Amino acid sequence: MSRLTPPIDLTTARGLADAVWGEAVGDALGVPFEGLARDSFTCTDMVDGGRHQRPAGTWSDDTAMTIATCDSIKTCGRADIYDLRLRFESWMLTGAYTVDGCFSVGRTTRAALTSGHGLRGEWDNGNGSLMRICPLAFCDASDDDVRDVSGVTHAHHVSYETCVDFVHLLREAARDPVALWERLALEQGGRPRRRVRSTGFVRDTFDAALWSVGTTRSYRECVLAAVNLGDDSDSTAAVAGALAGVIYGAATIPAAWMDRLRGKGTIEECLF
Repeated sequence: MSRLTPPIDLTTARGLADAVWGEAVGDALGVPFEGLARDSFTCTDMVDGGRHQRPAGTWSDDTAMTIATCDSIKTCGRADIYDLRLRFESWMLTGAYTVDGCFSVGRTTRAALTSGHGLRGEWDNGNGSLMRICPLAFCDASDDDVRDVSGVTHAHHVSYETCVDFVHLLREAARDPVALWERLALEQGGRPRRRVRSTGFVRDTFDAALWSVGTTRSYRECVLAAVNLGDDSDSTAAVAGALAGVIYGAATIPAAWMDRLRGKGTIEECLF
């Protein structure tokens, strides 16, 4: 079979639910392995434990902030940065949008929500806005809206433009998943794994997600490849999972993983 033969029928347009379920499952798959060095472990299934000592199927800040974003858009009918900030603060301070409490808050996110403004420094380009930006792809948000939403926490131009790039990519995937998969397969197919960085730097996370999609042929293969890159495993798999969810559809997520995913009702309530 030619590498560029689409792995399955990808002709049906996808949407928000595919992205969010894809992200949540990828996130939960990666949580137990967050912070571990590449090749010091092998993830093959959804398990419990890890440094956070959470039950299997528990998602992290990636999904919590994503569904908070969904809930805000659902309520306000648009991307409202003031409403978003209040919801993010509620998540961080009271555990809103979580399964059993907030257990993972990035440095920049915590500082931004505590100070009341996004951080603009060069060293403030973690992946904390990229990991929650996917709902903007499925509403009437402009590039400037995407930048504003990123800027609630991550207000440097590198974070801005990476979020804009990801929203465009998700929209492309929704319009024509076949063409996007073929393009990523061409761009990423010859890139060796050892040259893929999976740190918390926003561009590393974005690039690792593209590699994970472009070198695999199913949702399952994609998120496992992302988790097994190590380091920021949950965020890499969350971003890759959102894109793979749109490309392949949430129906292709392994049923056993969906069954073990915790807090599905909370996610469902926030979708618009």
